[in-house]
Amino acid sequence: MKNLKYLFWLSFFSISTAACLKLDPIPPKPVLKITEGPSVTDIEGNQYNTVVINTQTWTTSNLKVSKYRNGDTIPQVQDSIMWKSLTSGAWCYYNNKATNDSIYGKLYNWYAINDTRGIAPEGYHIPSNAEWKEMTSYLGDQSLVGVKLKATSGWGIGGIEGNGSNSGKFSGLPGGTRKETAKFDYLLFYGYWWTSSSVDSTNELGQDAWSRQLSYDDDILSSWEDSKKRGFSLRCIKDK
Repeated sequence: MKNLKYLFWLSFFSISTAACLKLDPIPPKPVLKITEGPSVTDIEGNQYNTVVINTQTWTTSNLKVSKYRNGDTIPQVQDSIMWKSLTSGAWCYYNNKATNDSIYGKLYNWYAINDTRGIAPEGYHIPSNAEWKEMTSYLGDQSLVGVKLKATSGWGIGGIEGNGSNSGKFSGLPGGTRKETAKFDYLLFYGYWWTSSSVDSTNELGQDAWSRQLSYDDDILSSWEDSKKRGFSLRCIKDK
């Protein structure tokens, strides 16, 4: 009889506890605000599509312009010796082949960004290191940001190795680089983009600036200190 009473009260207590227990609902995953933005045109008539990532508007292809915003020409430098000695703005095609322009845009040294005449279309500028950080932080898991920024094709040999999901609509492509030695390298495997930020923010004459890199063989967006003499791709972000 005592056992029956014990089982009764145990059952009653369990049912009462369960009835009073209120589990916190599992919060839904945040929905990222990523939408198509208005197109923008540079001084030479090149048109760029844009994507709005939270509160930032980014171009979705690399810059192709060969003039500053005021119409002055940005020198095209093919010669290796000249490229290595530059301390002013210049650009080149990868491998000095104009056929690369339509897909990857031009490669610019950092000095072209830092010119007061402006290189981005009216109402836009080259993003700072902080603005890149803001964008990647919003996209979430930093170990997977690279996947979200890489295009769904065009990476690796045959364009099938290391492609991304492009869920961030950035459409990053592996445009390679021109090194400070003037050597071209890494087309199809790595994409590089300048920030507007010098590593030494108090000394614009310092040798290095911040850059970003996407790779065919990992899923991150890495940050680097690179020589300002290197040739990298450029993206633009809308002024606020």
